[in-house]
Amino acid sequence: MQYAELHCITSFSFLRGASQPDELVERAKALGYAALAITDECTLAGTVRAHVAAREAKLPLIIGSEFRLTEGDHVVLLAVNRNGYGNLGELITLGRSRAPKGEYLLSRTDLADGIEDCLLLLVPSVLTTIADIRWWQERFKERCWIAVELSRGPDDAAWLTRLREYSRLTNVPLVAAGGAEMHARARKPLHDVISAIRLNTTVAELGRRALPNGEQHLRSLDRLAHLYPSRLLAESAHIASLCHFSMDELGYEYPEELVPPGETPVTHLRKLTEQGLRQRYGEAPPAKVQALVDRELALIQDLRYEAFFLTVEDIVREARRLGILCQGRGSAANSAVCYCLGVTEVDPNLTEVLFERFLSRERNEPPDIDVDFEHERREEIIQYIYRKYGRDRTALAATVISYRRRSALRDVGKALGLSLDQISRVTQTLAWWDRKQDMAVRLVEAGLDPANIRLRQLMHFTELLRGFPRHLSQHVGGFVIARGKLARMVPIQNAAMKDRSVIEWDKDDLEALGLLKVDVLALGMLTALRRTFEAWNNYPDRPPGSDLSMASIMKEDPATYDMICAADTVGVFQIESRAQMSMLPRLRPRKFYDLVIEVAIVRPGPIQGGMVHPYLKRRKYPNSVTYPSDALREVLERTLGVSVFQEQVMKIAEVAAGFTPGEADQLRRAMAAWKRKGGLGPFREKLRTGMLERGYKEEYFEQIFKQIEGFGEYGFPESHAASFALLAYFSAWLKRHYPAAFTCGLLNSLPMGFYSASQLVQDLKRHGVEVLPVDVLFSDYESKLESRAATPVLRLGMHLVKGLSEAAARSITATRHQASFSSVEDLAHRAMLSTADINHLASADALHNLSGHRRAAKWETLGLHASGTLLPLLEGDRIAVPLQPLAEGPGVRADYDSTGLSLRKHPLALLRPKLRRHVTAAELANIRHGTRVRTTGMVTGRQRPGTASGVVFVTLEDETGNINVIVWSTLVASQRRQLLGAKLMTVHGKLERKDGVTHVIADRMVDVSHLLGPLEVPSRDFH
Repeated sequence: MQYAELHCITSFSFLRGASQPDELVERAKALGYAALAITDECTLAGTVRAHVAAREAKLPLIIGSEFRLTEGDHVVLLAVNRNGYGNLGELITLGRSRAPKGEYLLSRTDLADGIEDCLLLLVPSVLTTIADIRWWQERFKERCWIAVELSRGPDDAAWLTRLREYSRLTNVPLVAAGGAEMHARARKPLHDVISAIRLNTTVAELGRRALPNGEQHLRSLDRLAHLYPSRLLAESAHIASLCHFSMDELGYEYPEELVPPGETPVTHLRKLTEQGLRQRYGEAPPAKVQALVDRELALIQDLRYEAFFLTVEDIVREARRLGILCQGRGSAANSAVCYCLGVTEVDPNLTEVLFERFLSRERNEPPDIDVDFEHERREEIIQYIYRKYGRDRTALAATVISYRRRSALRDVGKALGLSLDQISRVTQTLAWWDRKQDMAVRLVEAGLDPANIRLRQLMHFTELLRGFPRHLSQHVGGFVIARGKLARMVPIQNAAMKDRSVIEWDKDDLEALGLLKVDVLALGMLTALRRTFEAWNNYPDRPPGSDLSMASIMKEDPATYDMICAADTVGVFQIESRAQMSMLPRLRPRKFYDLVIEVAIVRPGPIQGGMVHPYLKRRKYPNSVTYPSDALREVLERTLGVSVFQEQVMKIAEVAAGFTPGEADQLRRAMAAWKRKGGLGPFREKLRTGMLERGYKEEYFEQIFKQIEGFGEYGFPESHAASFALLAYFSAWLKRHYPAAFTCGLLNSLPMGFYSASQLVQDLKRHGVEVLPVDVLFSDYESKLESRAATPVLRLGMHLVKGLSEAAARSITATRHQASFSSVEDLAHRAMLSTADINHLASADALHNLSGHRRAAKWETLGLHASGTLLPLLEGDRIAVPLQPLAEGPGVRADYDSTGLSLRKHPLALLRPKLRRHVTAAELANIRHGTRVRTTGMVTGRQRPGTASGVVFVTLEDETGNINVIVWSTLVASQRRQLLGAKLMTVHGKLERKDGVTHVIADRMVDVSHLLGPLEVPSRDFH
């Protein structure tokens, strides 16, 4: 007996299907099905994952979709061939385009033409009539069937008899179908839970809305044979045999309108590349680069990817025309052609590019080009792409938002009927690093009994739901651009954001099918660099001819490297984190390539692979450097014999084990996925055999393979590191030579990076730069530079005032340029401010030059009418009330509440009388290694890297600087509440100093947040 399941719902019918696509495929294969159709409701979002699983399982897969129409019809469409698939994609796109994100709207009219090359299964209900069936038969002719779905209900026999009569009267054949919504009966309880989540109710209140039993799963052939007549089962296999479309047929056709008349993509790309080559190097480019360009162009032509490169070049050209800073990164930095086209700034003459990391003949798939744009102006580029290619030819890739433990726990808890208070108590005890086995402990900490049956269910279903797709969101910037209608390749739907549309597949799906994606990404540091240039170039007292731009940044500046070696890098791109700051005094970068290594080496891959300490040792003692062979010396000499980059591991596989470039790239892919999917086994043996045959020792092979496994945690490509190192150097140079402008640029670009506005301002003040408060008589919307004794100082902008609208702030600036304000009433009236705007300004003490101190300003605003004039009662006879200014402590708190920072005394300076015996950050620098200390600071950051064996790194801030604290895993477990809950923390421990890096190793933490009162201090917590 043969049977094909023709109606099957996966988890990508969000919160309806209770099994993942691969689970359904594996189960269908194990049951001996002839084929499996994936028919999610008005979506193809799960089809790629099903396709990949079916290809591995060698199970025929049918692509289809289910629709519920406005007239009440329930139908399933199955694609017969490539044309049918394209028609199905267009229909889904039509339905999704008419409705808000996550919904669709289709009627019979939309299917009235019969949807060519698609088969139709009508899933009848008790309301279906003979007339309904005939309507569908007239449109789909011999491509129409009635689906018989029997779920062992009490009226199955009567229902089958009724459908047989319908078939006899209309000549529409019957076919057996399961309407499966899970792969196994055991998923029925989870199905009830997700149904309750979808319907915003509880499992106990689902009633008839729940499936009546567990029959809507993939059932065994024996069970099906007892339920269905053999003819209906055989008909399912017959229908499957009619469907011969495979997703492997989805070849990508690149847009070609960028090629001028009389040119071909080949000649035009070569022309642009050669122009860029001369612009970069003059008329005599280095022989190394010329050879790279020639080789790359030949391979690009061979693989016919010219139009892809021209597409990216056009996008970058438009950004430059608009004055938007941009820079390519990732594997594109391995390409000399990309450098010549201006896509990347990584000079192939200064780094060892590995073009196979970017594009290889063996892989034969589109290269991945990531381009970062200023995060505040990226939307201009996105809309340019939409305008150029049209909404029917381009859209953003999707991001599948899946359940994580906290979100799953919250939704499952509601479905099980737990109170919001109980759910909140549990979620608040969870930390980002908690594992499945920690859940019972978290429940106890929340005051709940993990042995309770409801709470056992909570833990069980939470773990089952983790990883299930919750909804589709938009990718951060991955654009798919087609030559023809994009919907014929993948359906398009509306995004939540205005003027955005997204396809239904994410980046992994696109990669699995080898489809083009251009990543138009946002990078805050590019915005900060441009705003730094603007801050200085708008500074009225700058010396003549001192305008700043990328071109004016001095290369290889010793003073900049001095600052970097001292770990004075707050706000500097990439090397501002706690881990990077700890590495800088040890690695001591003195040239650009050192910075490339610095960016790459403080990553989970090199750390897990045991590469960091050997590299530092060899850097300290260069005479100790040895190489396993002369061939590997060429690969590893730049990194002192230690493989730091992905490209080096690939080269080692080629040189030491005889891998081809394509096989080396396959190894890279396996490295990236082995933690999730495994797959390093075959490479291990091939690598071992190849290395031993070429005379390398077993110990060296084990060392290399350990590094490969480490790179699975996160290995940085050299090309990516070089791109980031450029921005790290640019931002460091600006911080060293233009600190006020650099901080101004950062403040005007927030939120970004590791640091809050308060921390950036505190750092600037410690560098001796004066910072002036927000003041309506001087401040613009954004922060800016002013002059004090011909020295630039930073004036804070009104953008920092919480609650104040941008329109109000810009109105103040524009009105003040006409004439200064004489009073609060004058300000409110002329700038047309609302009462709320004036109150926000008063709270931020931005009216002090008009009304005096904060309390006086607040009192005066009470007399303002909404129109900006004084209330009639007070006109002509103002009431003078002698108000005392806020004391220093409450004033600081009011500053933080209204702007997130204070230019008055630091909160720790005010508390210092109570903390006289607690050493400050500045004093720690003069205390000898091993001394026991007690120190206190505001918690500004917690970080628990996956490579740190449960260690948490805490950053405290006091009035003199930052204090770095290491909390070992045993203390994390015993003092979890203090670690996660403290806003102000006292740490008892031992001072450790090594290679210029100072830490406090905590042995006890005390939460002293009560000393801050209601002052809110934000902490940035990272994995």
